[in-house]
Amino acid sequence: MDVAKLKAIDVHTHVHRSVNAPEASAEDNEHMAAMAAYFKTKAAAFTVDDLAAHYRERNMAAVTFTIDVAARPHDPMQPTSEEIAERAQDHKDVIIPFGSVDPARGPEAVRRARSLINDYGVKGFKFHPSAQDFYPNSREAYRLYEVIAEAKLPALFHTGQTGAGAGTRGGGGIRLEYSNPMHLDHVAVDFPDMPIILAHPSFPWQEEALSVATHKPQVYIDLSGWSPKYFPPILVQYANTLLKDKVLFGTDFPVLTAERWMSDLEKIGIRDEVKPGIFKDNAVRLLGLDQSDT
Repeated sequence: MDVAKLKAIDVHTHVHRSVNAPEASAEDNEHMAAMAAYFKTKAAAFTVDDLAAHYRERNMAAVTFTIDVAARPHDPMQPTSEEIAERAQDHKDVIIPFGSVDPARGPEAVRRARSLINDYGVKGFKFHPSAQDFYPNSREAYRLYEVIAEAKLPALFHTGQTGAGAGTRGGGGIRLEYSNPMHLDHVAVDFPDMPIILAHPSFPWQEEALSVATHKPQVYIDLSGWSPKYFPPILVQYANTLLKDKVLFGTDFPVLTAERWMSDLEKIGIRDEVKPGIFKDNAVRLLGLDQSDT
């Protein structure tokens, strides 16, 4: 990966289709269709190879992952974290693979996390407390964090409201309260050397997220999942000042594209001198990427 030549690093993208899955319309996937309706966009399901081609054309790199949910039967259409990491080996110039392991898997979760690190080379982990149905500061989850912290890798957590289950009966069983960023204040205290990324503007807990990120040195915020034109003023204020070195460009692709996100960022009051950090430099430091070649 020639970091110096990259225009940006998108720290939050998803792949929803296995390279072994037959071609199928994303609208046929109930989850993807609901997400598309929530974001008022077209449903799309990308493989790792598709994602790499998309970001390579834009001279950008992308952190990407799936979400492992133990209570959900495995869908062969969906890629596993192992597949994502394997396919990323052919796209090291643009793809940074993160793993995902549901803490509910217990001892198996620890074994799988170690394998993803040691055998597959993932560069971090993604958690979605509301979808995985757990409190981030639960002792069950701590067994996983110990593995991640030992490997000196970052952990990215969904925070705030989610498009997953939105508008479906009972919200698809999703409980929003699990994704309150204040739960991660506990984690930041107990794992002070594990970088933590609070994904998304954390509606309705934006001030809680800003509080944790300003108080805990290893806590970052990614700006994915929202068009910047909807960012609350206090988030823009902190991105321009106290957190200018700890906010990260992220889209939540494919529900938001880099083009739309960047275009909308120009319509709000983010200072020009802050933008290089948001688009790339902060992620380079966080992910430990070499500025010349990695």
